[in-house]
Amino acid sequence: QVQLVESGGGSAQAGGSLRLSCAASGYTYGIYCMAWFRQAPGKEREGVAHIDALDRTTYVDFVKGRFTLSRDSAKNNLYLQMNSLKPEDTAMYYCAADRGDCSGDHRNFAYWGQGTQVTVSS
Repeated sequence: QVQLVESGGGSAQAGGSLRLSCAASGYTYGIYCMAWFRQAPGKEREGVAHIDALDRTTYVDFVKGRFTLSRDSAKNNLYLQMNSLKPEDTAMYYCAADRGDCSGDHRNFAYWGQGTQVTVSS
């Protein structure tokens, strides 16, 4: 089993920054695909960014140039640096991981954290 624990959420003003962290533990062998998703109230869960076994990152258009995804060399800790935050970034942010093919489709991820809230005020 794999456990994912997010941290770093909170409140920020528009234009500000936050850094999210996700720590993976348990049987993490082969967990090479990791991602951040978010879900705002009344909306569907949507992908934000993901990183594959070769550390290639993919971002959705609405965060390109503002968010940066990274992880440590052991591939057990995932980070999301969020700059130039906008009120529309307000959501619960979830870390996800899987051993399979890497994509932005939440249905492809077997392991999920509990989420961390990000609130951006104007």
